[in-house]
Amino acid sequence: MINQQSAIIDQKTVYICVDLEASGRVPGLFNMVSIGGVAVQFDNGIHRRGAEFYFELQPICDGFDPHAMSIHGLTETHLRTHGLPAELVMQKMTDWVEENTPDGFRPLFVGHNAPFDWMFTAWYFAWAGLDNPFGYNALDTKALMMGTQRLPWRQCNKETLVEVYPALSPPAPELVHNALADAQFQADILIALLDGKGPSRPESSDGSS
Repeated sequence: MINQQSAIIDQKTVYICVDLEASGRVPGLFNMVSIGGVAVQFDNGIHRRGAEFYFELQPICDGFDPHAMSIHGLTETHLRTHGLPAELVMQKMTDWVEENTPDGFRPLFVGHNAPFDWMFTAWYFAWAGLDNPFGYNALDTKALMMGTQRLPWRQCNKETLVEVYPALSPPAPELVHNALADAQFQADILIALLDGKGPSRPESSDGSS
């Protein structure tokens, strides 16, 4: 059952829901292999999904954990052949954040579980010699769920979220651990937590999240 709450409204924030896949546990020793993001903004009384991005990255080191690689299914060969240079991806992300953050607004990085995604993202911006467009701030939807729903941390997972907010629709099984599909789902999670109800589907949605 939903713990009834008032909507959490910050009309000057653009939430950027980010998900990434990696070749191992930590940046520097392992690679970010793909990253996806979805903008969420308050619009006409509710929060809505907006612009999206998705990139696959060429490796920057030789760290590839077999278990991690099996989760997302992106092979080293595919990434070296089809991925973009990592420096270019981080610059494209910077440009995308600037383009989708109106004057007077601030972008806020959002993740589920944010510490993992933030760790890689912040490290890659520093490695590329770029300022982090999110600064030093990030929002974790697991922590947000813990506060809004008064649940213990161990219950603040996607399975419980779908029970609490039946309107949420997880990605199709074949799209789980696709960074963009996961970011779309995380955007819907954020919307549910901020508005206190299930997400309003964007007209352009392809139904994959």
